[in-house]
Amino acid sequence: MSWKKVVGLIVAFSLLGLTCVSAYEMTPERKAWLATNPYKGVTVRILTLKATVSQPLFILGRKWEKETGGKVEVVEVPLAAFHQKIFTDLITGMGEYDAFLTASWYYGDYFSAVEPYIIPIEKFMKDPRFPQWDPDTVLPAIKKLLTWGGKWYGIPNDNDGQVLYYREDILTNPEYRKRFKAEFGYDLPVPPKTTDQFLDIAKFFNGWDWDKDGKVDYGLSMHLKVGEQAMFHYASWAACYVISPDNPYFWFNPENMEPLINSEGHLKAMEDMVEMVNYGPRAMLAWTLGEGWDLFLKGDAIFCFTWGDLGALAQDPKESRVKGKVGATPMPGRYEVYNPIKKVWKKYDKVIQVGNTTGGSWHPVISRYSKHPEATYDYCAFMAVKENAFWNFTRGWTGVDPGRTFAFLPPYGTASIEDYVEQGWDPHDVKPYTDAYYIDFTNPLQILYLRIPGGEEYWRALDFALGKAASGELSPEEALDECYKDFVRITNRLGKERQLKLFRESVGYKG
Repeated sequence: MSWKKVVGLIVAFSLLGLTCVSAYEMTPERKAWLATNPYKGVTVRILTLKATVSQPLFILGRKWEKETGGKVEVVEVPLAAFHQKIFTDLITGMGEYDAFLTASWYYGDYFSAVEPYIIPIEKFMKDPRFPQWDPDTVLPAIKKLLTWGGKWYGIPNDNDGQVLYYREDILTNPEYRKRFKAEFGYDLPVPPKTTDQFLDIAKFFNGWDWDKDGKVDYGLSMHLKVGEQAMFHYASWAACYVISPDNPYFWFNPENMEPLINSEGHLKAMEDMVEMVNYGPRAMLAWTLGEGWDLFLKGDAIFCFTWGDLGALAQDPKESRVKGKVGATPMPGRYEVYNPIKKVWKKYDKVIQVGNTTGGSWHPVISRYSKHPEATYDYCAFMAVKENAFWNFTRGWTGVDPGRTFAFLPPYGTASIEDYVEQGWDPHDVKPYTDAYYIDFTNPLQILYLRIPGGEEYWRALDFALGKAASGELSPEEALDECYKDFVRITNRLGKERQLKLFRESVGYKG
């Protein structure tokens, strides 16, 4: 795609945004390397999802072109065709693209052949001719998504995980707190720590004008349109219903590849998620992700659990009425958790909260058929250097979320509130946002990421099940039983023994 075809929004932000990106420190070896004009006549072609995450590829690509003399061609594809487009190119060996801005759940497919379809990058990482990014800044939960078999394949970019956003100003209102306690018999917790507290608060604030703007407000906002990304919200929500110190498994039993998706814990999570539909607009059933965010940004919802984009978008005064009013916290947990392996419920003496890296964590990988692997890595590493990455992290419209140490405040990282204020943030919103993500990504209890062949298909089966349950077409139990059958069918078609082997490898199962 030529630069002339980039949408107006990207162009506008590029003109403003490029001035905000600090120069990074080059090694002497890189300066000498670039002096030889090594990328003259070289065009790097990268395939990406047609979404916000593609925007920095254009914007930073322009900077990279100016620095190196190379060219970048970004090709955007809708989500429905993205996986097929990637693997058609790889399976046929056409090598039309040098790199893919991939979702992390595609890794199982990349390693499904005798020879991986993508190449390891350690030799490039150690070469001082290329832009230097520090692998130690990548948090362990994110590193797992960029590596396979102990080797680096992905170049850091986006860092997806879901946390709970809430209207701190409304939840701390003395009048509302008094009314809540009278109705529910306990002090309104800010933020909620358990799923039951979350549901009580959402119920309490739904259907009345709590911000006194003359219109009805809601307890929460979600996007639930089938074919979008609603199934990721279910996974983040449901994790604490089945994952505990006694069980790390959410998707499959690692002994026999039996799907766990219709366990009693998953069912309880689905029932509670269906209840949530009552605490937001009915229109949520047809909303895309942006529409789900918009209700919260307009100031009309108490809760929204989603990715890091929302916290950054809340800082844009043109789009947000909640700047300076936003709290953030890791996803709620539970005292009672179901073990789907042993098939028993267990009560704990503390709230069990589960971290997540739910989402694509969209990042570049290099095709084994790349005609220009050095230039391709150079371009991708350029986006990963601290200065460019932090610029990406602080703007919700880039679709790139924080997950490296320089994005967090002490004692977790090296950023400061002033760093964020310089990027247009309200100082109130910085600490809860960055702390929530650091705690989420470093929680020793994590929902294990689904990285096996057919990952896209398993997720879509769950998406259909959630859609049918949320709309009332099926009961939660019927929907998850149907999802279970779909999981079995996908596994059998791809080869159960092969899937079991790759599942064990992906989660580090030793028996």
